[in-house]
Amino acid sequence: MTDHPARRLLLVHAHPDDESINNGATMAKYAAEGAQVTLVTCTLGEEGEVIPPSLAHLAADRDDTLGPYRRGELDAAMKELGVTDHRLLGGPGRFRDSGMMGAEQNHRPGAFWAADVDDAAGHLVEVIRSVRPQVLVTYDPDGGYGHPDHVQTHRVAMRAADLAADPAYRAGSGAPHRIAKIYWNRVPRTVAEEGFARLRATAPDAFPGIAAIDDVPGVVDDSRVTAQIDGAAHAAAKSAAMRAHVTQIAVDGPFFALSNDLGQPVFTTEYYELVRGDSGAPQGVREDDLFAGVAGAER
Repeated sequence: MTDHPARRLLLVHAHPDDESINNGATMAKYAAEGAQVTLVTCTLGEEGEVIPPSLAHLAADRDDTLGPYRRGELDAAMKELGVTDHRLLGGPGRFRDSGMMGAEQNHRPGAFWAADVDDAAGHLVEVIRSVRPQVLVTYDPDGGYGHPDHVQTHRVAMRAADLAADPAYRAGSGAPHRIAKIYWNRVPRTVAEEGFARLRATAPDAFPGIAAIDDVPGVVDDSRVTAQIDGAAHAAAKSAAMRAHVTQIAVDGPFFALSNDLGQPVFTTEYYELVRGDSGAPQGVREDDLFAGVAGAER
């Protein structure tokens, strides 16, 4: 496997824009440093709400062409982050956005939420065995905030990590590969509180309202956060990637809002919880490199 870059990072997300909000600075940092950064997006976000009135016709209840449009937004965002390897799980249109929890779209044909986990994971196994990442980033079991596609993404990513390492699974689909470290996206509660305090103090009128901390996916007590990646040098790239998702995100300086028009801080230091593998930092110290402790991939 000497033809692979020394550092290989795989991120698995539910919809276009999730990657830029959660991990944009991390992706830009590692891409700039020469790591192989691979993004797998599980749906095209066909059921998303559309912010610009001029693009409202794209929505699922009108032209139902939002998915292809968001694919273009994703392409543009990846150019801003310097990421050249981004894929759709199972190919374009294989799995459709399921809508919010409890919506009738949860059970429509092709909805990601209704997909068999092992079937969906099989598509991701092919990517894992091809790319052979040492590090995987995805969501926690709640998907960060309970969206069915995020929950399903967690299930599929974790299942695929297990199956990819199993020599008995699809022996003809590539050599088995064990991912050394798996992280879940997190935000320390104190960091979220400080970010919202800055928003209220410096830009209270940037958006019609201000979100609550519980609206931010993955907020946990600080003690659960095991890694923090300083992406300050890539803040502009992250903001540009978020702006590329024009149907979904409105950015105003260091703050942004989704279709609910509630302001949130943009985090340029991004945080993670190591849930599988060994930390490369001393006990009680947060890692500052997701590859810390990975043989052959340390700085």
